[in-house]
Order: sequence, then structure tokens, then C-alpha cells
Amino acid sequence: MAISRKIPRCMSTQHPDNVTPPPFSSSGIMSGDDEILEAYLVYSQLGCQEQMWDFEGKKAVPWVVSELLSKDQDFFKKHPLGKDVFLTFRIPNPEVERTEAKLVPEILASIPRCYDTVEAVYGTNIAPVFEVILPLTTAAQQLNRVYYYYRNFVVQKSDETFSPGDPMTVKQWLGESRPERINVIPLLEDYASLLNADNIVADYLKDKELEYQRVFLARSDPALNYSSLSAVLLLNIALQRLDRLEKKIGIPIYPILGVGSAPFRGNFKPSNAKEAVKGYQSCQTFTIQSAFKYDWPSDVVTQAVKEINSAPRGSPIYVDEEKALAIVDKVIAHYQQQIPETAYWVNYLSPFIPQRRLRKLHIGLFGYARSSGGVQLPRAIPFCAALYSIGLPPELLGLYVLDKRELRDIQELYPSPHFEEDLREALRFYNPRCLSLLSPDLRKQIEKAAGIVSYEPDREHMDITSHIVDCLQKARMAHITEGIEKAARVRRFLG
Repeated sequence: MAISRKIPRCMSTQHPDNVTPPPFSSSGIMSGDDEILEAYLVYSQLGCQEQMWDFEGKKAVPWVVSELLSKDQDFFKKHPLGKDVFLTFRIPNPEVERTEAKLVPEILASIPRCYDTVEAVYGTNIAPVFEVILPLTTAAQQLNRVYYYYRNFVVQKSDETFSPGDPMTVKQWLGESRPERINVIPLLEDYASLLNADNIVADYLKDKELEYQRVFLARSDPALNYSSLSAVLLLNIALQRLDRLEKKIGIPIYPILGVGSAPFRGNFKPSNAKEAVKGYQSCQTFTIQSAFKYDWPSDVVTQAVKEINSAPRGSPIYVDEEKALAIVDKVIAHYQQQIPETAYWVNYLSPFIPQRRLRKLHIGLFGYARSSGGVQLPRAIPFCAALYSIGLPPELLGLYVLDKRELRDIQELYPSPHFEEDLREALRFYNPRCLSLLSPDLRKQIEKAAGIVSYEPDREHMDITSHIVDCLQKARMAHITEGIEKAARVRRFLG
């Protein structure tokens, strides 16, 4: 079934996993003004068709589109927002992010304002913003609340009058609210929701006549919560189930994959983007995060985006779901047993990890029960940055329990680049010196996981992480941030 709009292959996001500040940034930390300029440059120079706009910690909502257009009105006249390039809002989930809940009506009410701005500047009737991403989605009802709030309280309320005896409607007073409806994209981030992706989408679509549906599958938070290997297998199951649903209902479903540059978060970078796209053939859109954009030469980045944009979309790999889930459940149980000890070093190092964007903290899903209370960890980027910085790639966590048969099975269940290739890439940043920071049991488990494949260590990274380990053991923290940045430059990603 053909649809009437372009569905982008690359979605630029604001995830701060880069070590190199963008050349246009006035400081090491990007401000809201920098991020508006970034969105324009993503379209005009990088060749990316879509920018996700995350409203947490951003400028006042009504001005985003007008400030973006002011960067280059000629460009947006030739490449209209909503037709050739796209701005997709990521809103807070009111049921989870309670302190941000009342921002949602403000964002939704700003969408008609965006429409009016573009109409006033260009005289067109193209909606510049017509899709929103709902994070932490667990049920279709959450999507419906956003969908119907916009329709019933933003659009249809404009037909109401103010008071008895006053015939004027809100529409006559303020103008018409367009577009008449918006698309809501679920962002699925936890075990149950990924496995229930097809049912959530089917339930949401049952009372709507939509041309297509996009579904955002997280990669970083599932890795943080369940291990990198488990995240990949869960994603493959979700993609397979969404493909079956598409065939069943006849409505195109376009998965978005939220990948980062660290192997733990997807190993998606300019040097292997083509292979990664091939490995997730049924995904339509891939996130281009900050390390992808700024930690590589600009010509390499532009060429990689061209390759992604031109790569054909295909079918998902076949997954034996029973076999995959058996491995997932086994690995998760042992991964989560390792987290309390690992969390000590993650939380100890987190304050020393440089920030790259002005941002409020997202609300994560992480917290493991233990006798002394809950174990809290930061989000996936500082989690990865901390562990890579001591030479302990987080990909190794949970793997020691796999037997030879399960390791063979993984080859069929894991997409290209294959499991061993991704693990070998992670092990380039392994430094056995990290073992001196660990308990005897965890030390043995990490050694066993590191022995799954042969690898060639990066000597420069090893030297830097050895220095960081020395500083930790001697409680000399004065130059820790400098060491973290040096190691990240070698990896070409912060976390």
C-alpha cells in the first residue's frame, strides 16, 4: 500500500553521546539556540530528513518553528517543513513524568500555532508538525489520550462559544486549528511493552482509519535494564511481531530504531551504518545521535547518511521466539545480579562525566530491589561512559552464563553485524585492569565473558583507562574528567 508522504530513513536526535562539541556551538554544552541551529544544519548540510524535538528543558513551545524558519527562509521554501523535512515532537508521558504533565497540553496547543506560522510565511497549507512521540508507552490507551486530547480539546473546542448571548466561537476569535488530527508514535522501552508491541499498536489502530503507523523501539533503556544482548533479541521479536501485524491488518507499520554509537546502545556509527541498517532490514527510520554527527569527519557523516537514505527496506530476520526468550530471561537474571556492584562505580564516576547539552534529567526505568534498598543508576549514556572509562565494556555484563549451545543459537537470533562482531568491537575497549576494582566473583564472570571471542585491544584506550583506574584506587580525582574525555575521543563516543 503506497502512502502519500515520505517516511524518513534518518531521524536526528539530541542524545548527548558525543565527546566533540559541534563546530557551531558557543561552548562545550549546547544551548536551546544551538539546538535550533543544529536542526537547520541537520536538514541543509547533513541530508537528514527528520529532527526529533524533545521538549524537556527547551524554549517556550510556540516559538520553535518560527525560530527554525528564521535560520534560512529560502531553504524552507524549497524544502517545506512537513513535506520534504520533518520536525517531530517528543512529549513527556503525563502518567509517568508527573512534573512535566501540564507541559503536554501546551505542546499540543502549539501545533496549530506552528501551522499558522508556516502559512503566514509561505502561504502554504502544509502542516509543519503533525506527529508526536510518546515515551514510556505501555498501552494503547495512553496513545489514545494524546490523540483524542488533541482532536477533542484543541481542534473541536474551537467550535464552542464563550458564554450565553455571545455568538462568537473560539474559531472565529482565534482562527481555525489545523491540522485536524495528529499521529501519535509509541516509544516502547521496557520488556513487556516490546513483547506486546503488536497488540498495543493493533489496539490503538482499531477505531481509526490511518494511512500508516510509526512505532519507535528503544535500544538504550532496554540494554540498561536487561543487558545489551537481551535488548537486541527483544527488538528482533518485536520487529517480527509488528511485521506479522502489518500483513494481517494491511496498514503500513514503519518501525523507528533508537540506536546510539556505543556497542552497548546499538553500535550505530558512520563506519558501520550500512551494515547495521542491513541487520535491521524492516526498520524504516534510524536515529542519528550526537556522536554519529560530531565525533566523525563531516564528509564521512554525510556519506553515511546518504547510504542510509538510499538503502532499501526489507523484511525482519526470522526469530525463534521461544529460543530467544529463554536466552533473554536467563541473561537478564544474571545481568541484574551484577548491577548492584557495578552501580557503585557508575554512580561514583557519573559526576565527572562531561555534559554536552543543557537538559533536565529524564525519568528512567532503572531500579533493582536489594536488601539494603533500591539501586539507582543514571541514564544509559553516563552508565556507558562510566564503565568504558574504567575499561569495563557493559556489553560483557550477563554473558558469562551462556553455554556453547546458546552461543551457537545467538548467531541465528542476532542481526548483522553479528553478535561476535559487536562483542569484538566492544572488547577493543576492555582493560583487564578494571578487574582490580571488582569482587572476586564478578571478576571471574567478566573474565569468562571476555573469553567468548578473540579481540585486538586498543592500546591507546587501554593506557588512558589504566590511568583512570590508578586515580580511582588512589582517590586522585583532579584529572578524572580529562581522562574520561581522552578515552571517549579514542572510541568516538562518550557513552
